[in-house]
Amino acid sequence: MPPARLTLVVPAVLIALTGCSSAPDMTAPASATGASTPAPRHSKAVGQPAAPAEVSIPSIGVKSPLMELGLNADGTVEVPPAERGMTAGWYTGGAVPGEAGAAVIIGHNDTRFGKAVFHDLKKLTKGADITVGNSRGESARFTVTGTESVSKNSFPTARVYGDTDDPTLRLITCDGEFDAQGHPVNNLIVYAAPA
Repeated sequence: MPPARLTLVVPAVLIALTGCSSAPDMTAPASATGASTPAPRHSKAVGQPAAPAEVSIPSIGVKSPLMELGLNADGTVEVPPAERGMTAGWYTGGAVPGEAGAAVIIGHNDTRFGKAVFHDLKKLTKGADITVGNSRGESARFTVTGTESVSKNSFPTARVYGDTDDPTLRLITCDGEFDAQGHPVNNLIVYAAPA
């Protein structure tokens, strides 16, 4: 499915990620619009890009397998389950890392089980290396171009998930102070371009 369709889907479903707190409820809440449009899926037919299998960020000691993430029944983006807090996930509604478009990898900052895979993501600086390996043993290398912490109530959906002519990578985790339910109020977004 062309990335242009993705921009119609994500405003309703990718407003915020909430599964990063130490609170026991790890389910993302319904989005403001309540829409439940299914995420586009990449074909895994022969000749298609291979699914990403691992992310590596040497400067912060991250080396994680990648699970596939789609949408929950309520139309919100999936996050890895709390018991797999040290595993990041690739959002299958976006691009395959290394292919044209925005590829998105999501990981917890922490969970009720403790520190998680993207706990130190806030330490990344411009120029840091990120490598995403796929199931065929190939890899795509990226360099961090910037980071931002944004309120989950004003998540920059178009900037994160919108069309790009070139391959791009976004890493997302939770950030900021905690609300009354014990969920962080912000998302930390790391932007990266091909190395």
